[in-house]
Amino acid sequence: MILVVGSTGVLGGMIARLLLQQGLSVRILVRPGSSYAGLVELGAEPSFGDLKEPDSLGAACRGVDTVITTANSALRGGADTVETVDRKGNRNLIDAARTASVQHFIFVSALGVSEESGMEFMRAKAETERYLRDSGLGYTILQPNAFMDTWIPLLVGSAVQAGQPVTLVGEGRRRHSMIAAADVAAFTIACVEKATLNRSIPLGGPEAVSWHDIVAACERALGHPLEVRRLALGESIPGLPDLVSQFAAALESYDSPLEMAQTSSALGVRLTPVEEFVTELLAPAGRP
Repeated sequence: MILVVGSTGVLGGMIARLLLQQGLSVRILVRPGSSYAGLVELGAEPSFGDLKEPDSLGAACRGVDTVITTANSALRGGADTVETVDRKGNRNLIDAARTASVQHFIFVSALGVSEESGMEFMRAKAETERYLRDSGLGYTILQPNAFMDTWIPLLVGSAVQAGQPVTLVGEGRRRHSMIAAADVAAFTIACVEKATLNRSIPLGGPEAVSWHDIVAACERALGHPLEVRRLALGESIPGLPDLVSQFAAALESYDSPLEMAQTSSALGVRLTPVEEFVTELLAPAGRP
């Protein structure tokens, strides 16, 4: 039995569906009122609980061999905060998994997390990594780079659809090996199959690209140039949450190229190029 936590999110949902397609037994941790019916129809077993409520996690972990969690507080709000979900909630889940003698705990973290980070979200991720490594559980920590599915629609796709200029923070010349969520899901499934115990695995796309490269790829997909406006580092992006602006500014403070050929080959995952991703994303907008 595999428990997926975060299955009502984009990445967690992808992972749960892939597992179910392979005929594996999947349990999903869900909250009453959340959108989980589609996964149940595919064969998932719902277990009602909440990371913020440790007493609700024991039943979810009972009889489970592998726990996969993608859950985080980003863009959720209300009672779901970095402190309650990313820090305490993840610890609650690790404790419950240890009590239930889970064999493999897969935590989807993020590339470049640090307990000295200026962003609380990244500090909490790093603290969870350490807590998991020290827990005695068999673990895999996946550390994906920036998600294409998050950043390209936020800063480019939505602007194109609205007929507005594309907003770039800073110079837009820092290069990052952005990765598609579908590829992270595929790596996660591979880690279940290959039992990649006690490893931390950085994940990125097949090439490091700047925002200028992404805009150029979008222009090729659309067949026309895009208007670009720039914001200084630290300025808020109009219409988007402050956390998004913070991350966008952070991405302009470093480069994060990753050599992924060996990892991709070892785990059998084909990586999605940015050009392919934006072509599919913007195809409807580019049609006459």
